[in-house]
Amino acid sequence: MIRWFAAFIGYMVYRFPGAIVGFLIGSLLDNFIGGKKSGGSFQRAFQQQQSGRVTPADFELNLLSLASLVIKADGQVSQQELDYVRKYFVQAYGRERANATFRVFNDVIKKREISAAKICNMFRQRMRYESRLQVLHFLFSIANADGRVSELEVRKINEISGYLGVSARDFSSIKAMFFKNPDSAYKILEIDRTATDSEVKKAYRTMAKKYHPDKLQHMDEAYQKGAEEKFRKVQDAYEQLQKERGF
Repeated sequence: MIRWFAAFIGYMVYRFPGAIVGFLIGSLLDNFIGGKKSGGSFQRAFQQQQSGRVTPADFELNLLSLASLVIKADGQVSQQELDYVRKYFVQAYGRERANATFRVFNDVIKKREISAAKICNMFRQRMRYESRLQVLHFLFSIANADGRVSELEVRKINEISGYLGVSARDFSSIKAMFFKNPDSAYKILEIDRTATDSEVKKAYRTMAKKYHPDKLQHMDEAYQKGAEEKFRKVQDAYEQLQKERGF
């Protein structure tokens, strides 16, 4: 391992203090390189997660677990939904890392009972609210990959939304992005049809700020693209109401 080699070099140069410094630096390099390897590292990540420790692989594995709950919610495993998830993970993490995540999920996690409440509790502790909204949008996108979001899928996502601590209004707003009806634009902006023009404008500013892609700059490119899609839905809803109301 690099840590022992670095410790040896440190000892040769600065004796015992150098050995300690070398060991610490080598340990950091070992962890960095180990994090880039697939397969076994993800297996260890899951084992560490079970023991209460958190690793960089936790998010991918848990997100994939939530995705599997949505895919199975209506009792039919859609190939379009599976393809959507795989494509999303490849875009977010690269093919090698995505494949490693899927392998661990299939070999270990898939065989166990998946607890949405436990996963979401971890997300609530470690993710910003805006990021949790993006997780919700991702789950709706999965359900919609086959061209239709079923009622059972909506129920499952609503359950997950509650565990994530997402407000009912925000859940309804994101849900409305996937259902076209006369009130969709109002629901996306989280207002009623009776809202005044000034209230519509104020709601648009509020929602545009909430869903602005800049709030997800800390996340991978795939999640930022999802944020851009939500942002466009808000803009489309506002433009639709502008045309309907003539302001």
